[in-house]
Amino acid sequence: MSIIVGVKHLRKLIVVGAILCARANAQGLITQRNMSLEMAKTIAEATIGECKSKGFHTAAVVVDRGGQVLVMLRDEQATPQTGEMARRKAYTAVMFRSTTLEFQKRTAEDPTLAPQRQVADILALGGGVPIRVDKEIVGGVASAGSNQEQDDACAKAGIAKVADLLK
Repeated sequence: MSIIVGVKHLRKLIVVGAILCARANAQGLITQRNMSLEMAKTIAEATIGECKSKGFHTAAVVVDRGGQVLVMLRDEQATPQTGEMARRKAYTAVMFRSTTLEFQKRTAEDPTLAPQRQVADILALGGGVPIRVDKEIVGGVASAGSNQEQDDACAKAGIAKVADLLK
């Protein structure tokens, strides 16, 4: 009789222990992958280089997973506003987890999403691209100073430069 009661109590203890362990894990640390400054510089330089090779004088900005600037570069012949435009595009790509060309199209086609364009620091112009490791967003890069499609291609070329490191 005492063995049967003991088994029932043991089962209850195991269930309670499993619940407590699950709660302890929920309160623990979260591990994140973050870009190094060197990687961000490589992406920005490759982004500027790609546009320059096509005859455009642009700016490139790389932001971290929270949308904070890691690197900002502006070609010496780029106009002053390109740096700010690139920053806002990179921020938009991270915050909305999509390219800014996709964001632009989505918010233009759906009037219920259009107010997202009014959020501070958001810019619905092509040229911003999220930087991913698998499905995780680790940052964003943007180019400004050419046309929207070319800025998008330049930003993607910047990411391609470090593609082997994003695995």
